[in-house]
Parts: sequence; structure tokens; C-alpha cells
Amino acid sequence: MDRDEFNAFCKSLPQTTHVVQWGGADVWKVGGKVFAIGGWATKETLGVTFKTSEIGYEVLKDMPGLRPAPYLASRGMKWIQHYDAPGLSDNDLKDHLKSSHRIVAKGLTKKLQRELDLYQDE
Repeated sequence: MDRDEFNAFCKSLPQTTHVVQWGGADVWKVGGKVFAIGGWATKETLGVTFKTSEIGYEVLKDMPGLRPAPYLASRGMKWIQHYDAPGLSDNDLKDHLKSSHRIVAKGLTKKLQRELDLYQDE
């Protein structure tokens, strides 16, 4: 996945906003909270950082091309960085980005979830 594909995919998720910060990284938010960061490419691979569940974190953290996200994981947060090949396929990466969006959105206040019309049927 290249930077344009990453940004287009994140933009397609419900109620997202985009800012460029932290040294030119594309930062995607839902309800004002970060769910994905794209930047810091290594070779041909775009660095993509996303939030994950505790189980997902344990499964992904030692896979080739993935690692606990620098800074975030060192503070006990369950964030993974896809930084090099082989990493995840584009489809798997999209699934993890969707999951990250959902995890972050579910962590918003119920009031904000209602205002944004996010995950109210669950």
C-alpha cells in the first residue's frame, strides 16, 4: 500500500479527519482521537501505525515487517507499526485499519458516538 492508497482508504472510513503532523506523517482520527498514522517509509514500504486489541498485539508484534509501534507501545499502548516487507498484505492491513478505527471509535464517549452516528447498533 502506498501513501495515496493509505490516505484514500482511511478517508473512506466513517467520520474521519486528517492532519499532517509529526514530521510530515498523515495522521487519521475519529472523534478527535488517532487511529492510524502513515509515514516514515522504509525502502518501498510505507510505515503504517495502528491500534490493535491485546490479542492482536500479541499475534502481530513479532511478525516479520511488524513491530510494537515506537513511542506508543513503550508507554503500554497496544499499537503496531507495519514498517517493512513482508509485513501484511494490503487486504490484511486494511482489515487492521478498520479494526483500529472501530476500537478508537468505541472508546469515545457514548454521547460523541451518537453525535457521530458510530457503532450505535452494537
